[in-house]
Amino acid sequence: MTLPKLSTLAIAGLLALGLAAPAQAQTPSGVWSNSFQLEGEPKYGPDYTHFDYVNVDAPKGGTVRLGSLGGFDTFNPILPKGEVADGIGLLFETLLTPSLDEVGTYYGHLAKELMVAPDNSAVTFRLDPDARWHDGEPVTAEDVVWTFNELIEVNPDRAQYYADITSVEVTAPGEVTFSFKGTDNRELPLILGQLLVLPQHWWEGTDANGKQRNIGESTLEPPLGSGPYKLASFDAGRTITYERVPDYWGVNHPTQGGQNNFDTYKIEFFLDLTVQFEAFKGDQFDWWSENQARRWATAYDFPAVTEGRVIQELFPQDYNGSGIMVGFVMNLRRDKFADPLVREALNYAFDFEELSNTLFYGQYERIDSFFFGLPFKSSGLPEGEELDILESVRDLVPEKVFTTPYTNPVSGDPGKLRANLRTAMQLFNEAGYTLEGNQMVGPDGQPFTFEILLNGPTIEPVAQNLVTNLAQIGVAATIRTVDSPQFINRARSFDYDMIYSGWAQSFTPGNEQRFFFASSTANQEGAQNYSGLADPGVDALIEKLIVADDRETQEAATKALDRVLLAHHIIIPSYSLRTTRSARWDRFSRPDELPEFSSGFPTLWWWDEEKAAKTGGL
Repeated sequence: MTLPKLSTLAIAGLLALGLAAPAQAQTPSGVWSNSFQLEGEPKYGPDYTHFDYVNVDAPKGGTVRLGSLGGFDTFNPILPKGEVADGIGLLFETLLTPSLDEVGTYYGHLAKELMVAPDNSAVTFRLDPDARWHDGEPVTAEDVVWTFNELIEVNPDRAQYYADITSVEVTAPGEVTFSFKGTDNRELPLILGQLLVLPQHWWEGTDANGKQRNIGESTLEPPLGSGPYKLASFDAGRTITYERVPDYWGVNHPTQGGQNNFDTYKIEFFLDLTVQFEAFKGDQFDWWSENQARRWATAYDFPAVTEGRVIQELFPQDYNGSGIMVGFVMNLRRDKFADPLVREALNYAFDFEELSNTLFYGQYERIDSFFFGLPFKSSGLPEGEELDILESVRDLVPEKVFTTPYTNPVSGDPGKLRANLRTAMQLFNEAGYTLEGNQMVGPDGQPFTFEILLNGPTIEPVAQNLVTNLAQIGVAATIRTVDSPQFINRARSFDYDMIYSGWAQSFTPGNEQRFFFASSTANQEGAQNYSGLADPGVDALIEKLIVADDRETQEAATKALDRVLLAHHIIIPSYSLRTTRSARWDRFSRPDELPEFSSGFPTLWWWDEEKAAKTGGL
């Protein structure tokens, strides 16, 4: 399952993919059900009225103001190009919706029910007859078919994700059936339930000027949706305002009770993170998620904090259901990174411990897995079913995965760093490089140089640590910092030597691994295969993961994949904090007990008039 880039507005839904339950029953096949789960029993039965973690009596009203770094140039939610506006997901809905307090279970939303074929060769969704677009037209099975077909037509990334879907068709009034290439991909009904459905009649119509709309093009025309909010106004690239839909069809739907409590969402966009933080301090928006350790440790001494009008709080719930790998990703499409010895050598120049002491205030952990933070990351040497899976592809994977556990180099003092740099030199020498004067020179006689591409200045001090240490062994690395739109465009077209990026992972890894790491996406622009990895062993393990027939095999295949990815050294792992550091102007309240897999802001929270009066402002 995919965990896309998280925004404040999306976090409640996207981090709900959840911890897998013990292997028990799964969604029964051949019968209609209001929920889907790969393993275990759903917490909520067919007659549930709301999720336990909401406050069904939460007051409606008020405004929540959010800040976003970057901008936007389109309201088209499915294109692989451009910068889609934050919050656009408030307009659109999916066939199924996750709960935030259980283990990877999804419930019917636009689809009232689903039925999995007895042999797992297809899934049929039955649309809720009450579901309506904001113009009053019903959401139809034809809308679902049209959305799916257009999505895979205009977005190669999604086409890869849905590669095991052979057809989609309306099979009865209000019913849509997806047929599968095989019968062993158990995750397909769930990922199809995540499909964001668009209105065919609107996109095939004309705008106010009589111009034909085109789903394959960017647009700044406010789109028609079916969700709890509509786009009320905007200033291109600067601000967006969303307003509650007064006659929203799903207001009493059990997946929506006690949620979407604000009358208005306002989003302000900023091009500089420091300016954005100053705007938060100046009460220009309400919620700040801190991404800098130094600022969290030293910058919250302004009057609103000391007076109690701004509250700092940690939310580990936001990370309970996800893992991550992030760091300096090497572009293997460039010949200079073709040798795994060279890639491994670069990691020995990254001194995380020094950064932890001087820059991070001890707040972070070093990442050592592509599934960091999840209980099924690889560790030690392979054994049991994981070893059996690796043995089945032994000729395709590095031998060291059977003999040597992955560990990151440890520095933190000059002696340890010198030893690590000597190891890096040895690896470069094994790869045919020599130190000539103060330059590392390759077999082709050319100095080894590369550029690190960054999205804004936040990571510059971290990258400089790597650059400074590499210079000691004759490697000339440089840093190029660009704004968000340029970074996105260059990342999508793989126009970089090295990039600071990564991959978010769910508790149920599967089909998304293809466009993270598969050979089929190595040169597919817009895919998240940032490294350009094209390796038959990785491909084979991805397919074994996708067709895993139970949770134990899925976890074993994930560990095997993790171990092999680490052995290829496509990234210099950086660091992670497994909690959200947040600050907020104290104008909101929330349920007494937050769900296990999300802080729920702002979806589950509400405007508190009494607190707002004390806090002032606005």
